[in-house]
Parts: sequence; C-alpha cells; structure tokens
Amino acid sequence: MLRLARELRRETEQFGVTSRQATLLALVRALPDASLSDLAAEEGISTAALSGHVDRLVRRGLVERRRSDVDRRRVGLELTDDGARVLRSVRERRTAWLAQRLGRLDRGELVAIERSLPALLDLAGEHRA
Repeated sequence: MLRLARELRRETEQFGVTSRQATLLALVRALPDASLSDLAAEEGISTAALSGHVDRLVRRGLVERRRSDVDRRRVGLELTDDGARVLRSVRERRTAWLAQRLGRLDRGELVAIERSLPALLDLAGEHRA
C-alpha cells in the first residue's frame, strides 16, 4: 500500500503539486466557497497547517480567496480555471498509471482486489452505505 501511494504521489508531482495540494484542489472543487476551517475539518488537520498549502495554491493561481457577499467576514475558496486544469491532469495521469498496472493482473487478482475494497474503505474512514 505504501509503495502504491508513493508511486501515485510521483505521478501527482509531475504537475508541480503535492498529493496534499491535489487533495485540496479536489476538496475546493467539491465544496465550493469552503473556508480554511471547513477544509481543515474535512482533512482532519489544523487550520494553521492547511493555511500554508492554500497560500501556495493561491500564489500559483490555482485557487482564489473570495469574500462572501452574505457575510463579509467569511472568506471562501474557489478553484481557478488553471486549478481545474491541473486537477484534471493529475486525475487523468493517476488513472492512466493505475489502469496500466491493473491491466497486468489476471482475473483472479482483480477479483481479490475488488473483494478487498470495502475493508480498505473502512480502514480509510470511508463508510459504506
């Protein structure tokens, strides 16, 4: 699992973002106008730890801060067109990498992986319906 995660990180880093930053881009896309606090809670890390990652994404023009029209104290985050492009490229590259490796496996190995997915999702904190 660690080797798989490391290889997927390498694929992500080809686009000049870390895996954490790619995850944040996906979260900003999935949670429009989320604040730093919202994203930190979603990721289970402190707002201070998240802030540096977001600052780097803002400097690169991948994310923008937007002040709320309803509550001027609230600042939400929004994915820029460049951010959406990077996120799409990361996902395409990682999917292609994984598909290529899965294509090398025989039917029995694929079935074993499919059967293990529910337990792996539980381990990762993704609760099944």
